[in-house]
Amino acid sequence: METATSTIRFVTERGIVVPAVDSAQMREVDRIAVEETGPNLYQMMENAGRNLALLAIQLLGEGWERAKVLVLAGNGGNGGGGICAARHLANRNLTVAVCLAEPATLRGVPEFQRKILQSTSAKEIPHAQIKHQQPDLVLDALIGYGLNAAPQGQVADLIASTASYRAPVLALDVPSGVDATSGQTPGVFVSPRWTLTLALPKTGLLPRLTGELYLGDIGIPNQVYSRIGIKYVSPFGPHSWVRLRNDEISNDSGKTQTTGSGRTP
Repeated sequence: METATSTIRFVTERGIVVPAVDSAQMREVDRIAVEETGPNLYQMMENAGRNLALLAIQLLGEGWERAKVLVLAGNGGNGGGGICAARHLANRNLTVAVCLAEPATLRGVPEFQRKILQSTSAKEIPHAQIKHQQPDLVLDALIGYGLNAAPQGQVADLIASTASYRAPVLALDVPSGVDATSGQTPGVFVSPRWTLTLALPKTGLLPRLTGELYLGDIGIPNQVYSRIGIKYVSPFGPHSWVRLRNDEISNDSGKTQTTGSGRTP
């Protein structure tokens, strides 16, 4: 098990410091948005999935049209974002395979995303076919910020499978198996080359766990953050996502050390 022993400072390439939240704070942000202010869950999931797909295309680089993408999706909001991304990629003629960790348990908005996906060229594959895939990119959308124990069952198996591919992994919000608040890894976890975190960075996004870090806009109004006591200045400018540097500040020495997130595609 890895444990966060540092404070992380998140900064954009333009020097804007972005506040971080723990999982409880992010859950409250989502609650306020869904129950009171908007955007609703359908809108936020669509924004997350579209951003994930378009960032994936950017990271694939030249020849992206010929790429094969494998999407691993859980049954919650993170999985719904992954399923949405699969649709946007398939709509742009990439070869997309989707493996759902627990398809029988999909409900609500993620289930709706799956319904839309069925009208695209994306193929839903069973767990048994995972070992036969040869993707150019893997999207990790299994858990997100909701981890509360070591991954189990099919989710754990799919996390473990990511290490068997030569293809890099792009994680959505938080690498699966990593605690969003503490950075602890109580069991098997994904080791991505890139992570697209959503709305605000999470306190547990340690540089050694995230790879190159991006922040994606999902349309939450500034007043939502004010409601939970966060002073927020949008870091996005004209963009839907921005690069973040996650500087690790030692709790012992107070020194700042930048590691892990400076890789280029």
